[in-house]
Amino acid sequence: MPQEARDRAEKEIRKLKMMSPMSAEATVVRNYIDWILALPWEEYAEENHDITDAEKILDEDHFGLEKPKERIVEYLAVQTLVEKMKGPILCLVGPPGVGKTSLGKSIARATGRDFVRISLGGVRDEAEIRGHRRTYIGAMPGKILQSLKKAGSGNPVFLLDEVDKMSMDFRGDPSSALLEVLDPEQNHTFGDHYLDIDYDLSHVMFVCTANVLSNIPRPLQDRMEIIQIPGYIEGEKLQIARRFLVPKQIEANGLRDEYITFSDAAILELIRYYTRESGVRSLERELASICRKVAREVVKARDKVGLTRVTPAKVRKLLGVHKYRFGKAEEEDRVGVTTGLAYTEVGGELLQTEVSVTPGKGKVTVTGRLGDVMQESATAALSYIRSRAKQLGLVRDFYSKIDIHIHVPEGATPKDGPSAGITMATSIASALTRVPVKSSVAMTGEITLRGRVLPIGGLKEKMIAAHRGGIETLLIPKENEKDLAEIPQNVKRDLEIIPVEHMDEVLVNALALDDPRGFLREGDHEFEDIFDTGVHPPPFTPRWSAVRPRPRPPLTPHCHSEPSRWPNFPATRSTRPSSSSPSSPRTSQPLRCRNRSRVLRCASACTCTATAAASGSTTCATATSRSSPAAATKHRSR
Repeated sequence: MPQEARDRAEKEIRKLKMMSPMSAEATVVRNYIDWILALPWEEYAEENHDITDAEKILDEDHFGLEKPKERIVEYLAVQTLVEKMKGPILCLVGPPGVGKTSLGKSIARATGRDFVRISLGGVRDEAEIRGHRRTYIGAMPGKILQSLKKAGSGNPVFLLDEVDKMSMDFRGDPSSALLEVLDPEQNHTFGDHYLDIDYDLSHVMFVCTANVLSNIPRPLQDRMEIIQIPGYIEGEKLQIARRFLVPKQIEANGLRDEYITFSDAAILELIRYYTRESGVRSLERELASICRKVAREVVKARDKVGLTRVTPAKVRKLLGVHKYRFGKAEEEDRVGVTTGLAYTEVGGELLQTEVSVTPGKGKVTVTGRLGDVMQESATAALSYIRSRAKQLGLVRDFYSKIDIHIHVPEGATPKDGPSAGITMATSIASALTRVPVKSSVAMTGEITLRGRVLPIGGLKEKMIAAHRGGIETLLIPKENEKDLAEIPQNVKRDLEIIPVEHMDEVLVNALALDDPRGFLREGDHEFEDIFDTGVHPPPFTPRWSAVRPRPRPPLTPHCHSEPSRWPNFPATRSTRPSSSSPSSPRTSQPLRCRNRSRVLRCASACTCTATAAASGSTTCATATSRSSPAAATKHRSR
């Protein structure tokens, strides 16, 4: 026990001696002393530093998950070389059912440490982490110290489960309280509100789990080492079922190996048509369902028990019709239909993109419950096709006479992401040129307005989905070539992978053409060249200044308006009648340009140049007096 904790405990014991045993304060002090004495202050479990043994244990418990295993082995290697090392703080992020929690147990078993786990889902009180102050009735330490007391050692593997599902309210923010717990520079002096004594957490190995990384606050992410677990592919699920799940369910349902056996084809049938997930939880439930049905047959048969071989036909008989659709490539080339690749929470999927062209007025419709990013990709794809109209052999104004409908099937499933850009562009080009798309080709990549193909994510899952669906040729972005090192060899061996940099390469490789090289004209064209008709419009000249637009005055019944209506023009010379002749009309001279060669404007801003030129005069013929209402009416009609 540290000296600070010893001094505090002795002080509380002296205080307890002077109290009455029946007082309420004595109970509080006694509980406080019990907690100080129960905590493992300097008690540490002996660790296993044998790297070979640790690797064997991790491989026995989990198939795959190479990055977390490699990180644990690295920690053990450094631990053998350094006397004291701060415990690592790992965060395993991945979809449900991929083995994040069970991996924490395997880490504890491989390192020889004790294992404790607390679930943070729904925790919204800061006191759950740091404890309550002793002034409250029923105060207790937080979950951290309670779990250490339960473990009995000061260096356990501490699993903080569902760290992305914490919330906050008026009682505090537990995620902020975890900042001190998970910071290697601060957790050696962790302060619990109940104990009010610093506790050293630097020997504890913290492992956090989460489903969605974006739900974890950024300051908390900064204190953890993030390890992504994207999920298991089909081959990994098959191996997990054969090595772990099938023996586990046979034993759990009271069966033996002489009663039931599973073929690989039956397990693949379950994976493809009865489950759709990143992990293996649903697969384990379906295996348990088959074992229960076989157990019922064993009990009914009694002495006539035989070996039940589970085949795909037996699976369909026991579990019924297929629950999910297994995506496969199209059987024949079609116009306007392109096979794309999508990355979802449950792995890669084949995604068909369909385009229909009908007579119309240039309307573009996008359906299939697509997100904003995917709709923007469709707009960019259409803009690229319009910019390459001349090379594709399309007329100048083709887009103004047709309606284009882009649809992605399975409309009930939300879809989003930029990787369908080249798929949509290929479907649009096929529908407009009436050239079918090869059914054996699949593609993925983001498109720009210039036609460049940008890199995407989830290439491993997408390529496995293409291999599973019977695709022969796969078009991927050029910048994703570096990711091919993580692809299984059997997938790369059976697929023809073509890296592309520009959309022109995609069209040449995807469309069923007799002469692919001559499909697109060579060279890039400017926008004016694409729609060149031999007639060029004159350059646009703005009528008014772009800095200060000139206001337009209201119309008046006579041309000889008051000079105050035109502050930007020089005043006209007016001849007013004398007071002796009130009935005399008032006349006004028109405005002229500086060289006085032609009439510029009359006072009401009517253009009189044509009238003056026709009459050979330099005066405005319509600048009549008020005594001529017929002329004024004629002038207003102009």
